[in-house]
Amino acid sequence: MTQTQQIRVSGFGGQGVVLAGLLLGQAGAIDGKYVSGSNSYGAQARGSGCKSEIVLSESPVDFPHLIGVDILIAMSQGAYDLYHGEVREDSGLILYDQDLVVPKESLKVKQIGIPATHLAIKRLKNKQVANIVFLGALIEMTRIVSPKALQKAISMHVTERFRPLNLKAFKLGIDVGREIHG
Repeated sequence: MTQTQQIRVSGFGGQGVVLAGLLLGQAGAIDGKYVSGSNSYGAQARGSGCKSEIVLSESPVDFPHLIGVDILIAMSQGAYDLYHGEVREDSGLILYDQDLVVPKESLKVKQIGIPATHLAIKRLKNKQVANIVFLGALIEMTRIVSPKALQKAISMHVTERFRPLNLKAFKLGIDVGREIHG
């Protein structure tokens, strides 16, 4: 059996959900994985629901959409409430923004609060890079893709003006993931 990971990044428009999915998928391709991805927005782009779905596999992807969710990143309460029930019981992982989401305690999945928005504002003076903090924490905790591949994806898809900030956010996320994961 081949290793396939199904990831959903979710939040509201303006949080960089689509960029996070694009970067994660690109990093998977750089690492030599088979990748499928899709995203969707609510009716109005900013402020409405938004999700990005990525399938990373060691073999060709038979079905390009999520069948189940192995990893959920929830950047808003609405996204958490909408998608937490789709995460695989016993083996799933939910990373949520601990300042924006109150998790349910009865779930049979591992849930980890990440202070992504708080740290992005406090340390980097820019809440727009909370998505990249999440990616750093995710990669450090799961090794779903290599850090080097995600850095390369950032250099490919983030404009030069914002690249240093995004790379700092990624490093900050790695540090957070290391603290949590031990």
